[in-house]
Formats: sequence, C-alpha cells, structure tokens
Amino acid sequence: MRKYITRLSLLVTLVTGMTTIQSCEQQVKADPAKEKAVIASLLDSFNIAAAKADYNKYFGYYAEDAVFMGTDATERWTKTEFMKWAKPFFDRGKAWDFTAVKREIFLDGTGSMAWFDELLSTQMKICRGSGVLVKQGGNWKISQYVLSATVPNTILDTVVVMKTAEEDSLLKTIRK
Repeated sequence: MRKYITRLSLLVTLVTGMTTIQSCEQQVKADPAKEKAVIASLLDSFNIAAAKADYNKYFGYYAEDAVFMGTDATERWTKTEFMKWAKPFFDRGKAWDFTAVKREIFLDGTGSMAWFDELLSTQMKICRGSGVLVKQGGNWKISQYVLSATVPNTILDTVVVMKTAEEDSLLKTIRK
C-alpha cells in the first residue's frame, strides 16, 4: 500500500509539473512584438475613452485591484476611490485629453506582466505616464498607473520655491 501511495504521489507531482511547464511555455511563446502592439493600442484607447468621457470603458481598462497615482502627492487611489473622484469629470462630458507622443513598453519573461512609460501631450503640457499591466483571462489590464507632471531642469529651482510651503505642510502631516 505504501508503494502505491508513493507512486501515486510521484505521478501527481509529475503531471502537475508538466502542466505548469506547458503553461509557462505557452506564455513565453507569446510574440513580444504582437503583445506590445496590443498594449500600445489598449493605452491609446484608454486615453481616447477619457477624452470622450466614456466612464465605463475607461475604468474597464483597469484591473479590479488597480492603483492610480496622480500628480499631487495626495493622489494615491484604489480603482474604486479613483472612480468616485473622477466621476464628476466624466459626467460633465469631457474628462481629460492625453495623447502619447513617445512610449516604451516592456514585457516580463512569462508574457503575463508588462510595464510602460510614456510622454503625454496634455492640457498640463508634457506629462509622464507610467504603469504596470497584468494579463487576466487573456486580456491586458492596468494594475498601476502613475501620472507625473514634468518640470524642465531650467525652472526646477523656481518650482521648488513655489511648492515648498504647501508640501512642507503636507510632509508634516504625512510623517505624523
């Protein structure tokens, strides 16, 4: 009986291992150029959905456990929090209009995770978007998105002076 259980355990281990290897091989076989094109298209559609104030489509690009980080240090929201904050903007018929002017996309070795950075033309002038996407059920979803306002080095000292009082106050609050 002991030999039977040992052999059965070994067989289950081998089958499970082979299934895992096959799954990983299928993921690795994904064509990186094709996946990057799919992600680029998704990100463009994501920006178009915001410009058209298509609330459901825009937030449909996010994973359920996604996090959004905006340009203000206080803007770190779960998907649900971000949806609540953004709803009035979408309700007025136009949220924001971002267009990628330069984008880099990277894939992990399994083909199930990607990250990107992009320069965006916006009403705030040039911004940087960056984020992480995960493949869920065969579809890419934004897991984390970070929007940053760029500051040219030639005026950085002036901007630091402009934001010092407000951000020093915020730092005191955060550190408590």
